[in-house]
Amino acid sequence: MLRGLYEWVMEKAAHPHAEWWLAFFCFIEASFFPIPPHPLLGLMCLAEPKKAVRFGLIATAASVLGGLFGYLIGYALFDLVGVPLLTAIGLIDSLPAARCTFDEYGVLAVIIAAATPVPFKLLTITAGFLGMALVPFILASVAGRALIFLTVGILFRVFGRPIKSFIEKYLGLVTIAFVALVVGGVLILTQLGGGGEEDDPCASTTVESLS
Repeated sequence: MLRGLYEWVMEKAAHPHAEWWLAFFCFIEASFFPIPPHPLLGLMCLAEPKKAVRFGLIATAASVLGGLFGYLIGYALFDLVGVPLLTAIGLIDSLPAARCTFDEYGVLAVIIAAATPVPFKLLTITAGFLGMALVPFILASVAGRALIFLTVGILFRVFGRPIKSFIEKYLGLVTIAFVALVVGGVLILTQLGGGGEEDDPCASTTVESLS
C-alpha cells in the first residue's frame, strides 16, 4: 500500500499543475492544514531534480503567505477560529507551551518552527494572537522556511539520483523516520518553555488563561 501511494504521488508530482498543488498545500499547512508539505516537495524534487530549487522557492513563498494567514487568524479571529482550529487538529494543548516559547525566544521561536518539523501553524497563529511585530515575523518566517525548503531543493538538485534510489529502497524506514521527526518536533516544542513542573513557568498555564 505504501509503495502504491509513493508511486501515485510521484506521478502527481510530475503533473503539469504540480507546482500549483505544492503552493496550495504549503499555504494551507502554514495556517490550518495538519499534514506537512515536505513529503510532496521531496517527491516533486525526486520526479524533476532539475527544478528542485524552483520548487523550494515556490514552497517558501507560499508557506510564508500561509503563515501570514495564520497570523491573521491568531490576531483577529483567535477565539472564533483559532481555538476551534487548533482543537480540531490536536494542537490546542500545545498552545500554552507555544506562548511560553515566544516569551523566552521571540523571533527565534518562529525560525525554529519554520525550519523544523514543529507544526508551523501553531506558531503562526500564536504569533498573531500575541501581536508579534509583523516585519520580524515575516523575516523570521522567510528565514526558517527558506532554510528547510531550499535545503531540500538544493540537495535534490545536486544529489537527486542517489537520494531517489535510497528512498525507493528504504521507503518504509524513511516514512517512519519522518513521522518520528514530526512527533519529536511537537514534543520539543512542549519542552522549550522550561524544565520540570516545579520550575517551569508554563506548567500552570492553561488555554483559558491565555484568552
